[in-house]
Amino acid sequence: MGEASKPQPDLTQGFTLPDIAEGGMLAGCVGDEAVLLFKQGGVISAVSGSCTHLGAPLSEGLVRDGKVRCPWHHACFDLKTGAAIEAPAFDPLERFAVRMSDDRVILEKKAEAASSRPARSTADARSFVIVGGGAAGFAAADQLRKRGFTGQISMISAELDAPYDRTLLTKDYLDGSFGDDRLPIARESLAALDVHFLCEKRATKLDPAGHVLTLSDGTHLPYTKLLLATGATPILPDFPGNDLPHVQCLRSLKDCRSLLAKAKPGCKLVLLGGSFIALEAAAALRDRGLDITIVAKEDQPLANIFGPQLSKAICAVHEAHGNRFILGRTITATSEGEVMLDDGSRLACDVLLVGTGVKPAIELAVVAGFTADQGVVVDPYLATSAPDVFAAGDIAAWPDPHSDQRIRVEHWTVAERQGQVAARNMLGERQAFRDVPFFWTKHFDFAVRYLGHAAHWDEISLDGDLGTRDCTIHYLEKGRRAAAAFVGRDAACLAWREAMERNRAA
Repeated sequence: MGEASKPQPDLTQGFTLPDIAEGGMLAGCVGDEAVLLFKQGGVISAVSGSCTHLGAPLSEGLVRDGKVRCPWHHACFDLKTGAAIEAPAFDPLERFAVRMSDDRVILEKKAEAASSRPARSTADARSFVIVGGGAAGFAAADQLRKRGFTGQISMISAELDAPYDRTLLTKDYLDGSFGDDRLPIARESLAALDVHFLCEKRATKLDPAGHVLTLSDGTHLPYTKLLLATGATPILPDFPGNDLPHVQCLRSLKDCRSLLAKAKPGCKLVLLGGSFIALEAAAALRDRGLDITIVAKEDQPLANIFGPQLSKAICAVHEAHGNRFILGRTITATSEGEVMLDDGSRLACDVLLVGTGVKPAIELAVVAGFTADQGVVVDPYLATSAPDVFAAGDIAAWPDPHSDQRIRVEHWTVAERQGQVAARNMLGERQAFRDVPFFWTKHFDFAVRYLGHAAHWDEISLDGDLGTRDCTIHYLEKGRRAAAAFVGRDAACLAWREAMERNRAA
């Protein structure tokens, strides 16, 4: 992720219509704000030029069929209306007034955006329940309202906080770049979406036959349709001292705030695990001036996903910034001020952060008798084996058309896109989920985009130069490219995504 530079030219000065090819874009600015102009059928539309997710310059994105896809995290927008079509962006692009003066086009004040939200109707007796207050749950609620649903929406969350961008907890929020104001997933709150938010509640029983959900406080919620989006829970290793105050996981905003209260500059932080959460947190906390040691049982953290070359490069970036690795080891016990390793050695430790992975929270579905296999089994439309119940996000095991396998992944964008598709299918649209799995990771100034799904591979090929951070790493199984990691090649990542989705569009 980088900073979007101010584009040129200043479009308040006007430009001639032939400056934009049919179906093409022109990047410019109105004052200090980036703007994109798009020409379709000879008509010029003007929208803001920064992605509403995290501000990426859309002029560097991919334009096709009247839409622009963000170069950083692949959100998609309609260039004519500015509407956010696909997550991780939910807020629309702002529109600008376009005025013709002789043969020149001049941009002026912003056009008033019409509300896309239907009014809640008491005449609509339908009640949709969303179990989970994370990425998939919010995306579903937002999509239901955008598609015109006027019935009741209830969201049950074990957390106190309304849905927030969990990806920032190990990146920009943890290193101090972003504050609380940047955490909401979208500008519109649950209240604005007219969602009944039941916080700090857990669903304890699901009766699919009776269409009733029971909560931890004894409340019974009847539903017309229900979405399971319960996410995942951290795996806490069982060793002496794992319940002491200086030991914690990093999954929720509450966890993050607790960690920041303990993580003072100069304190000794030991990180257990070589996961993405662990390594991203290690980078962010190093920027806060902590002394960090990463203990991981793997000889090469992330190598099972990225392969040895990229794994080595990421670890080298950490070491160049002062983080230390103790590999091939694990923690067997901890007490106040130190941890004990399985080789008998001891490390000074003020804070022990456990990042040893998560497991899908499928207990509610399993007890209710749903078909499950390492996750809640769903069909291409994200419907479970129970009538009127759908599943999305970390728990959903779906038939992936790109790998021809049933897969379950724990990616933020996948969860949001599944929430959107599940919502449409709850409304009867019958849209298959065909999205290509995608995630991004950042370690200091080293960013990787990963597209596809390769649980196994028998060949890795590298195109470019990893040393100069300009390469694509292909993961092949029996000669077929199952996934690819992109370093410094956002355009190539977008192009491959488009190609994969078009190949499976039928």
